[in-house]
Amino acid sequence: MAKIAKRVKAAREAFAGKANLSVEEAVSLIKANATAKFDETIEIAMNLGVDPRHADQMVRGVVSLPNGTGKTVRVAVFARGPKADEATAAGADIVGAEDLMETIQSGKIEFDRCIATPDMMPIVGRLGKILGPRNLMPNPKVGTVTMDVKAAVEAAKGGQVQFKAEKAGVVHAGVGKVSFDDTKLAENIRAFVDAVAKAKPTGAKGAYMKQVFLSSTMGPGVSVSVESATQG
Repeated sequence: MAKIAKRVKAAREAFAGKANLSVEEAVSLIKANATAKFDETIEIAMNLGVDPRHADQMVRGVVSLPNGTGKTVRVAVFARGPKADEATAAGADIVGAEDLMETIQSGKIEFDRCIATPDMMPIVGRLGKILGPRNLMPNPKVGTVTMDVKAAVEAAKGGQVQFKAEKAGVVHAGVGKVSFDDTKLAENIRAFVDAVAKAKPTGAKGAYMKQVFLSSTMGPGVSVSVESATQG
């Protein structure tokens, strides 16, 4: 434990007094202090001036990061017949209908993204209380209820990231790995921020983007200049 405490202390000292950095400065600082024994994820958290409890202030969307996430995404697809075959051919990890519903109801959720063809929604709808809180419920607004199963599976596997504002108006996501090139991380971060900016709801009043923070999985966070994050 002493070794962990020493690593954490060193990281905190490196971050002390630093705030409102440019994206490039923040990426460099985080990478220099990401000393865990695995390839940590670079995570972004954005504090937005919205109250998602109001329908006209909900922020949600999807973005394909230009350089992928570096994460292996497990995809489940609700489909039958040719569409099930299409999903399997596109690389889906789990494909099914009633059988998949029963697996999920039993508590076995071995996927990170769930896609469904429209005709499957009566079945998927029964899983709302299980999938909803995990942000796994298929939704036409983010392209996970679709007849184009092939494109949806390939997008999920290729670095597409979904986002949704939580109760406090915070949106967060993984935007790459520490092993990524600095420039590629900066591109991913700005692509994500741009997508959130474009998802600004009609009911948002005052400052929309209040704060942006970056961190690695095991490291401290640092605030990033909103102006820098929205460049490009």
